[in-house]
Amino acid sequence: MVQLRELPQTSQNSLSLTALIDSALCVGAGGSTGSLADKPIVRLADGRLLIPGSQLKGRLRHECEKLARALGWPVCESPVAETMCPQIGRDNPAFQRAEYDIGKQFADETTQHHCLVCQVFGNPALPSRIVVDDLICQEAPENLPEVLRPGVTINRRRGTAEDQKLYFLETSPVNVQLPFEGRIYLEPNCPDYAKALILAALQHIHALGGSKSAGLGWLTWKIGDTEIDQSAWELLKVGDAS
Repeated sequence: MVQLRELPQTSQNSLSLTALIDSALCVGAGGSTGSLADKPIVRLADGRLLIPGSQLKGRLRHECEKLARALGWPVCESPVAETMCPQIGRDNPAFQRAEYDIGKQFADETTQHHCLVCQVFGNPALPSRIVVDDLICQEAPENLPEVLRPGVTINRRRGTAEDQKLYFLETSPVNVQLPFEGRIYLEPNCPDYAKALILAALQHIHALGGSKSAGLGWLTWKIGDTEIDQSAWELLKVGDAS
């Protein structure tokens, strides 16, 4: 029998996020029915709109990788396991540094090295140390009418519209500043710099969902009060000086 009291407790260290959608949002729900749209928008069972936590986590990792590289930190190449930590650190001296040694070893007892990003988001050999909530729209479903946006498939070779290729996207209402709220939870063993790196990465995420180049999904972040120790920023700044 599973005893709930014996399960690991959820960390109380977290970031509160609100995404204010400045334009219409299009996050497709594959296989959904009950809509005239070819690509319906994803919803909860009660009809509320949401931005999946998996989508936000993927964008966060991508932006964290770019920031870490810009600061001079070696970062592995996700998502292919062979080019990720800890495998890449076996033969690459750039990854064999003190900050990347988290006390884990391979089966042959050689040291594993995990880059700054893998220590937060995980890899095939290391579980993720953060949990990202779905961002849930706080507006009642009955106040959000179905919005269909037409589109047409473009032939990339000719650069012209394809014949008989009209489709419809379902989006949220336009320009109503819909708030989507959620949290990012940091596990107790999450590195001290993680919150600082995530906050910096959020400032580089300006849109989510599909058809961003067509003006959909643009947003503004509101982040709850949080304190970052100055040492976390100092660590991130050292980069290749270590």
